[in-house]
Amino acid sequence: MAPSANGQTVGRRLPVESAFTRVEDARHRLPRLFGRRDLVVLGLGVMIGSGIFSISGVQAANVAGPAVILSFVIAAIVCLLAAACYAELSSTIPVSGSAYTFSYVTFGEAWAWLVGWALVLELVTAAAIVARVWSAYFLATLDGFGVTLPAGVAQFFGPEAKLNLVAPLLLLILTALIVTGTKLSSRVLTVVVIAKVAVILLVVIVGAAHINMDNYHPFVPPARAAPATASPTLLGWILDSSFGSFGTMGIFTAASTIVFAYIGFDLIATASEDARSPRKTVPQGMLLGVGAVTILYIAMAVVLVGMRPYGQLGGGAPVSEALAAVGVGWAAKVVNLGALLALMTVIMVVLIAQSRVLFNMGRDGLLPKSLGRVSRVYSSPARAAAAAGVAALALTLYPKVLELEELLVIGALFCFAFCAIGVLTLRRSEPNLERGFRVPMVPLIPLLSLAATVWLMLNLKTSTWTKFGIWMVIGIAIYGLYGRWHSRLANEDSWDFDLGDTDPGTGGLQAIRPDHDRPTELRAIRTPPPQQPQKPTRGKHMRS
Repeated sequence: MAPSANGQTVGRRLPVESAFTRVEDARHRLPRLFGRRDLVVLGLGVMIGSGIFSISGVQAANVAGPAVILSFVIAAIVCLLAAACYAELSSTIPVSGSAYTFSYVTFGEAWAWLVGWALVLELVTAAAIVARVWSAYFLATLDGFGVTLPAGVAQFFGPEAKLNLVAPLLLLILTALIVTGTKLSSRVLTVVVIAKVAVILLVVIVGAAHINMDNYHPFVPPARAAPATASPTLLGWILDSSFGSFGTMGIFTAASTIVFAYIGFDLIATASEDARSPRKTVPQGMLLGVGAVTILYIAMAVVLVGMRPYGQLGGGAPVSEALAAVGVGWAAKVVNLGALLALMTVIMVVLIAQSRVLFNMGRDGLLPKSLGRVSRVYSSPARAAAAAGVAALALTLYPKVLELEELLVIGALFCFAFCAIGVLTLRRSEPNLERGFRVPMVPLIPLLSLAATVWLMLNLKTSTWTKFGIWMVIGIAIYGLYGRWHSRLANEDSWDFDLGDTDPGTGGLQAIRPDHDRPTELRAIRTPPPQQPQKPTRGKHMRS
């Protein structure tokens, strides 16, 4: 490998002790505000969103038919396997940055940069897309209450408008909320999550009374050839076969996109530094969140497909349109309001997670270190949060941003794969590290997670892979020109800290607000290996 700025190779890895020391002894560290309940709310806040209110209907109408229910089950299994791997890594290395930090400790800096760059793609694309979808439900809500906008104004509100004004305004408001502090945004998030769970339960109960069993037939519609202009999946390109839509392959193709609906459990790991007792609360919040949202998603998919023929579920607001079609107009209005709240919390959590990833990368020197600072006024990574919001705002101005949906999926799956491998690697390299949660049946579960992740990635379109490849090439160029040379790990001795940040005697960071009442929560604890029983020495003195 080429030498780095300090003569080491770009394969340098972050020591486990350094990952913890940079948090517990740091001047720029995050206040611990989240308990287990808050982390579950954080996960539900991002997972309960467009997956329930948009993707389910679109995938049923265009890709899988009523078998979209199985697509949700497959996506849930993949995400549960991945969540188990995330849970172990986050309980072992409970530091903000999620898969980026896990990869830094496990694989090295260059791989960590690629994972972090994929996380940036996933999160900024998610925020931009969901903001556009929110504008669609905003129009539907106005129409439901009899408010019709003039054509000259409505053209700036639609999700596919060339110039959408609602989505950027929403992103500005939510970014300002996140910049001003995590505690305030957490309270708002809790209230909104409770409201939207209540809306979902209402839809399931009301919709169940209007299910028509004929809508489930045929459960797996006959396969259809893909249009000549359609981009094939990577698997179809490799096998030189176009699978098209519906049929058995349609179920897996839909599952690859539906993973987007479950993305959010991984974002809980980005809040490890905001959490109290993160070794326990982060894995618990992650697994409880995935379990709860899986039940809600499958119940909603069963009811939605049963209410209306699958071919009619491809509208901009499938759930409210299905309720209106069966004569429950009042419930459709409630759903639109619930969707507005649900999608808003998705954007909030995504922006919070994005700010934590940028904060960690800035603190490590791979991005400008100004991003790795905590505001003294708001006790939040204000600069990183502002950068995340501006990036999402810029992307949401792109008229065809909705077509980039698979980009955030491939970014998430890329991180899932690294976490599956990371569990196996860290078990071998650091077997005695304290783990608040351990994946059962190792290596079977991580290997199944890796195989399922790769399978879903193969079912993504070749055009998505092309865009992802371009994004990663850009990332490699940025790392080669900037991150490699400014890395804190490469320049530990000459790192330019703020006055008072460093202790010359230890080279560590001094705490800005020491807490003598509570012992440190993050430390590298290694359980000593079991001692081998000593062999009996009877008779040795006689032989001597």
